[in-house]
Amino acid sequence: MHFSRRSFTRAAAGAAALAALPSVRAQSERIVLAQSAPFTGPAAQLGIQFHAGARLYLDQVNAQGGINRRTVEIAKADDGYEPDRCAENTRKLLADDPVALFGYVGTPTSLAALPLATAARVPFYAPFTGAMGLRQPFNRYAFHLRASYNDETGLIVRQLTGLGLKKIAVFHQNDAYGKAGLEGVQLALAAQSMQPVALATVERNSVDVAGAVRTLLAATPDAIVQIGAYKACAAFIKAAKAAGYGGTFYNVSFVGTQALADELGRDGAGVVVSQVMPSPYNPARAIAREFVEAVKKAGGKDDGANFSSMEGYLAARVLVEALRRGPARPTRESLVTSLEGLGSQSLGGFNIALSPTDHVASRFVELSMLTGDGRVRT
Repeated sequence: MHFSRRSFTRAAAGAAALAALPSVRAQSERIVLAQSAPFTGPAAQLGIQFHAGARLYLDQVNAQGGINRRTVEIAKADDGYEPDRCAENTRKLLADDPVALFGYVGTPTSLAALPLATAARVPFYAPFTGAMGLRQPFNRYAFHLRASYNDETGLIVRQLTGLGLKKIAVFHQNDAYGKAGLEGVQLALAAQSMQPVALATVERNSVDVAGAVRTLLAATPDAIVQIGAYKACAAFIKAAKAAGYGGTFYNVSFVGTQALADELGRDGAGVVVSQVMPSPYNPARAIAREFVEAVKKAGGKDDGANFSSMEGYLAARVLVEALRRGPARPTRESLVTSLEGLGSQSLGGFNIALSPTDHVASRFVELSMLTGDGRVRT
C-alpha cells in the first residue's frame, strides 16, 4: 500500500493483532472499538489502509497514557467485503462489549451491520461508505465522517457537463454500493435533464469485466463513471484502453485511490477520483502535515500516506476528541452524547460539524487525478 509499503503496515498489524486477541485485561482498563472490514481478498487494501491510519493515531494516544489512563484498542475481524461474513463478525464483536463499531468498510457490509448496532444501541461510527441508505432516515446510532456518494457524484457530473461532456456512461458494482453510486449519478444528471447513455455492472469481488467493456464502449461515451473497488475498476480501465477507448474515467473515493494507482501503473494517467478527505499530498492544510509527520515517525515514508489511511486517522482523531469530552468511564450512550456535542470545529483545516440532529460530520468533496507513475495530483 505505500506506507513504506511494509514497515508501517507491519507495525500497525502487530498492534492490531494484540487488539484482536480475546480479552485478557479488564474492560475498565481499556476502551474497545470493534471493526469488521476486508483484510483479505480483492478489496483488502481498503480495510488495511483505513485500519492502519486509525491505529497510527490511537498508538500515539496510547503512548501518551491513553484516555483517562485507559488504552483505546480496536478488535478487528476480516469480512472479505461480504455482507454475511460482516453480520457474523458483528455479532461476535458485540460480545466483547465495544463502546462503538468503528470504521466498517463498504455499503453492503455496513447495511448488514447497522441494524445489529441499532438493536444493541451501539454507535456505528465512521463507516467507509457514502451511501444514502445508511444516512436516511436519521439513526441516533449512526455517525458519518465523510460526505455522501450523492455529494461525490454531484461534483463529478458538474465537472463533466462543465467541460461539455454529455455522453456519460456508468460502470457499477452489482450491489447496494453500486446502486447507491448509480442513483447519485442519475440524480445529478436528471437535474440537467440528462441520463446515462449506457450502464454495465460487475459482481462484488470479481474482475470479470469483459462484458461490461463491450456494452459501454458500444455507446461511445465521452466519459465513464465507475462505482466499484480498485481491482474491478483497474481491470475495466485496462481492458477499455486496450480496446481503443480514449475517453475519461471518473471514480468515487471508495475505489481506494492509492490501491487503484498501484493496480494501474502507467494506465492510471488521467484517471479522476473524487475525494472526501483532505489530500495527504498537499501540505497546505495543517492536518496533512500532521498526518505525514506521524507516518514518518511510525517508520513509513513521507510519500506513503494515502487517502484511505488519512480517513482512518481522522476517524480516530474525531472519536478520541469525543471520548475525551465524555465521562472517565465512557459508555455507548455517553459516546453518542459526546459525538453530538462536538459541534463545529476545524481539525487542522478539515471542518467537521456534528449535532443531535445532524450526524454527518463533513460534506467536503474535491477531485484528484492519477498520474502515470503511481502518484495522485489534487
